[in-house]
Amino acid sequence: MSIASAALASIALLGCAPEPEPTPTPTALFSSDEEAFAAAEATYRAYVDALNEVDLSDPETFEPVFDLSTGDLNAANRETFSEMHANELIVTGDTEIVLLQPSGTQPDDFPSTVWLDACIDVSEIDVRQQDGSSVVSPERTDIQAMRISVAQSGPRGVAELAGRDDGASCSE
Repeated sequence: MSIASAALASIALLGCAPEPEPTPTPTALFSSDEEAFAAAEATYRAYVDALNEVDLSDPETFEPVFDLSTGDLNAANRETFSEMHANELIVTGDTEIVLLQPSGTQPDDFPSTVWLDACIDVSEIDVRQQDGSSVVSPERTDIQAMRISVAQSGPRGVAELAGRDDGASCSE
């Protein structure tokens, strides 16, 4: 029996009505903003590492990406990788994070969701069909400016990736 349970039982035996239990105070997710941003950065870096290890011919290599994503992004990853696998596409090259920093704007739910601004180099990434033809748009920008949402509570992981035109410059 816990100390709290024993104390409540003792009061009840004395004929006193116990007071209602207090509502627990939510515990902070992180002790500082820096800690929240560091955790979000680590999650995103692990996500990019997992993407770089994907072999479209082996669906087991998709699992680490799924484990590090959540919500709509997780669903989109599952659909995209399934289609790419079914179409027998081949991906080569690695994504490189050129810049990763806290976003200048924070949503109301910080620190349960942390937003990061990134510059991502995708110049080495190519996706090819079995005949060797590339499916990558010739207009693709080699360095992409992204805003990343990382869920820090509930289902944790990278929740959203979106292009951005504000924040840190990603000029090539």
